[in-house]
Parts: sequence; C-alpha cells; structure tokens
Amino acid sequence: MTASDLPPHFIGEILFSAETIQRRVRELADAIQKDYPDPERPLVLVGVLKGAVLFLADLVRHIQRPVEFDFVAISSYGAATRTSGEVRVLKDLDAPVAGKDVVVVEDILDTGLTLRFSYLIESLKARRAASVRVCVLLDKPSRRRVEVPVDYRGFEIEDRFVVGYGMDFGERYRNLPYIGVITFVEGEEV
Repeated sequence: MTASDLPPHFIGEILFSAETIQRRVRELADAIQKDYPDPERPLVLVGVLKGAVLFLADLVRHIQRPVEFDFVAISSYGAATRTSGEVRVLKDLDAPVAGKDVVVVEDILDTGLTLRFSYLIESLKARRAASVRVCVLLDKPSRRRVEVPVDYRGFEIEDRFVVGYGMDFGERYRNLPYIGVITFVEGEEV
C-alpha cells in the first residue's frame, strides 16, 4: 500500500507530547534498572520491529548499566488499521538468550496476538532465557483477545488508531516525536 492508497486522513489530536513520552520512558528505564540492578547479570532488551525502534533506543539510553539489545520482526497488520489475526515472523533474534534476563520491548499492545501467537514469549523461554518480562509503551486493554502479562507499561489508552514515535499508518508518521490520533475524512472508521 502506498501513501496514495491510504484513505483520506489527518492527525486530529496529539495524545502524548514528545516531552511527556520522554519523561515516561525515563521512568520505565528506572523501573527496569531497579528490577535488574546487577551489572554482571546479562540483560537483553528485545525490540519488536519496526514500531519499537525509537522507544527501545530511548529506553536503553536511560538504563545506567550494561545492556544488550536485539530485534525481532513480527507482523499482524500489514498496511491495515486493524490486526488481521495472521502473524508472520519476519526476523528472528541474532544472538542466543540462554541464561540472560530478557525484556521484550513493544510499541503498542492491543489484541495480544503479536506477542502471544508469534510464540515470542514462549520462544524466549524455550531458548532458556533466565527470565522474560514485557515492556510496552502503549496498552489498549479494551482490545485484548489474548492475555499478555505486562510488567512495564508506559500509557494505557482507549481504542484509537495512533501514529508517531515509531508507530505508523501505511509506513507513514513513524518519525513524529509525539503520538497522535489519526482522524479519517468523511467519518471513515479505523
């Protein structure tokens, strides 16, 4: 889907400013660091591509202890605004996680399908990670279809289609420093 294929829309509201996001990211980093204080114990943050890239980058810069990070790419949306329910693993981890504490970093958690049905959490446990926790920037609990334990939550939001700070609509808007709500022209539903 190209930009010209997207339905007419605009960013109708800024939900979280860049300053609000950065303040909350620092708080999440502090919580993670408090839970993993031993600098000798390996800690790996696993970012779920593409949406979590900016969040992960800012998060690791605020953690004042050695950390590793890696990425997985899992898709359940494509260019749509609602999950298709079909999950595809597009990129797996590059390094082993056996014996390491792992924090999965996700931009947004809504249905739970991306994390659960890709078997990401179970896969990390099967790979003998010492522990597995989940850190999400945005949580939409009203859309949950599969329960996922969230250990670190940035913000809880209503069921709205958001973009910015890594999140996209048809690959657009990832670079925005804030999180905004997409409004569709002529009342189109998302």
